[in-house]
Amino acid sequence: MSYKNQETPHCPRCGHAAFHAESIPAAGKVWHKICFRCGLCKKSLEITTLAEHDGDIYCKQCYTRKFGIRGVGFGMGAGALGMDTGERFGNTQSLSNKPNYPPVPGITPPN
Repeated sequence: MSYKNQETPHCPRCGHAAFHAESIPAAGKVWHKICFRCGLCKKSLEITTLAEHDGDIYCKQCYTRKFGIRGVGFGMGAGALGMDTGERFGNTQSLSNKPNYPPVPGITPPN
C-alpha cells in the first residue's frame, strides 16, 4: 500500500495551510478558526450566522447591507428604509434614486 502526500487545503483569508484540527469547512472552502470572520466587520462567525458571496464570507448583517435588496416595500417598517449606500462597508455598486430621464426637446434644463 502506497501513501501519497495529501495536499492540505489553504485558508482563503490568509493563504496558509489549514490543517484538520484547526479548520472549519464552510462555503466550499476550509478556513482557519481565527480567519473565520466577516469580510467587512471582522466579527467572528458561526455556521448559523454565515452568508457567502463570491467566495468570501460575511455575517448576515453585513451581507444584507452590502448585497441585500433595496427599495420601498423591503424591510420591516419605516425604520428599514434608510438612505445608507453602504460606502463605509466598501459597497461601490449603489445606484442613486434620482431619475435619469432624457432631455425634452425644445426645453433647456434649469441650472
